[in-house]
Amino acid sequence: MSPSRFLATRRQLLTRLFQAGGALLTLLGSATLFRFLGYSVKPPPRRVLVTRRLTPGMHHQEADFILFVGEGEAWAVSRRCTHLGCTVGFRELEQVIECPCHQSRFSPRGQRLAGPAARDLPSFPVEILRDDDKGEVNGYRVTIS
Repeated sequence: MSPSRFLATRRQLLTRLFQAGGALLTLLGSATLFRFLGYSVKPPPRRVLVTRRLTPGMHHQEADFILFVGEGEAWAVSRRCTHLGCTVGFRELEQVIECPCHQSRFSPRGQRLAGPAARDLPSFPVEILRDDDKGEVNGYRVTIS
């Protein structure tokens, strides 16, 4: 074999060096990217004010939660189904929260009753806002985390 067979022209050498440099930069860039993919920054809690006056037994639906009011208490559950993330709704006649996608059912407290969902609905803290003078309920503050 002749030694000239293994020699590269200057153009071929520069092309191969450029390709190797590009591959190295891609590898380093990918390593940096994959290092941060596992981390996610949780958004700060969001507070939603519900100014509607609700009597015990009533509920109020927002985009992210359903607010329920009982005797002297209020609670809110997420509207995102724990199965595949579909938006659930409250069926007032049956007193259940139901997912329209795969019919998972939950109690008004968010406890799983039936369906493919394996977990209860997450709940959110609710603060009852009262009038200072009369003690009447003015509204509710739901903290979504």
